[in-house]
Amino acid sequence: MIKIAIDAMGGDLAPKEIIKGSVEAAGDVEDLKIFLVGQEEKIVEELKLLQHYPEDRVVIVDAREVISAEEQAGIAVKKKKDSSMHVAMSLVKEQKAEAVVSAGNTGAFMAGGLLIIGRLKGISRPALAPLIPTFNGDRFMLLDVGANVDARPDHLLHYGIMGSIYVQKLMAKDMPRIGLLNIGTEEGKGNQLTREAFLLFKKSPLNFIGNVEARDLLEGAADVVVCDGFTGNIVLKMMEGIAGGIFSSLKKELQKSLTSRVGGLLLMSGLKDMKKNLDYTEHGGAPLLGVKGICIKSHGSSNAKTIKNAIMNQTYPLTREKINDIILGELAEMI
Repeated sequence: MIKIAIDAMGGDLAPKEIIKGSVEAAGDVEDLKIFLVGQEEKIVEELKLLQHYPEDRVVIVDAREVISAEEQAGIAVKKKKDSSMHVAMSLVKEQKAEAVVSAGNTGAFMAGGLLIIGRLKGISRPALAPLIPTFNGDRFMLLDVGANVDARPDHLLHYGIMGSIYVQKLMAKDMPRIGLLNIGTEEGKGNQLTREAFLLFKKSPLNFIGNVEARDLLEGAADVVVCDGFTGNIVLKMMEGIAGGIFSSLKKELQKSLTSRVGGLLLMSGLKDMKKNLDYTEHGGAPLLGVKGICIKSHGSSNAKTIKNAIMNQTYPLTREKINDIILGELAEMI
């Protein structure tokens, strides 16, 4: 039985959507047990609204406090020990659960992963690693996108190792292409960090394809793209802004005249498919790789669909595949 702790109070749509998505996942997978962590009376109230769910595999764990999106991450995690996020992560630390999912405060989630659950042996820095959809319908992993704004060359190598293993196991790619995000594709480009990291990757047994530029990411230039958290966070938010802007602008253009509206109706099916491909809710969340438990951070505006996908598409299979044991084994061989 795979046991997953859910921060039921984290996120803009908590607890209703978080609970609904978690319960739907438990209903679809017979060997899945869900711990709903949060204010008991609110969880009970939401569960009463759901007609069918596996009551024997959905357990309520009371936690009275909530970490808001505006709170300072490190302080909140240390002070609010009875918060839903802290208690959920403590279940993983105490090995009562194997994984945790939260749509709450991102900074607090990353701090909690380090302070409560702890790093994997041999990993200097964890990395937040979302799967980014590409224009050709595939996905690539970008890491780090903000767990650590600064990084050393060996940190980037660790990111590459973890990302490679993740993509192998969840995306069934035997030899994932590892790219180093840089300002040019030629060897020797970039700053001291990327130049030194390039040499480490070149010596590693990873399928390192060299430097990749940001303009080529959405064309599927690599399966795993490695960078420091400062750079990765900027790239991720730029992509989110562009995707939202494209659809918003397109919608306005298609409503300008009768002719454009008719054209829009003809294009509707294709546009829906494109939007689905670029929709983060299809993937569920980003793993925090390098900590002892499986930690999945969902978007703050996650709905039931997003949470269910975070559990079904990432948390459950990562736990089942024992991804951390594989990472530790690969590290021992490579470093």
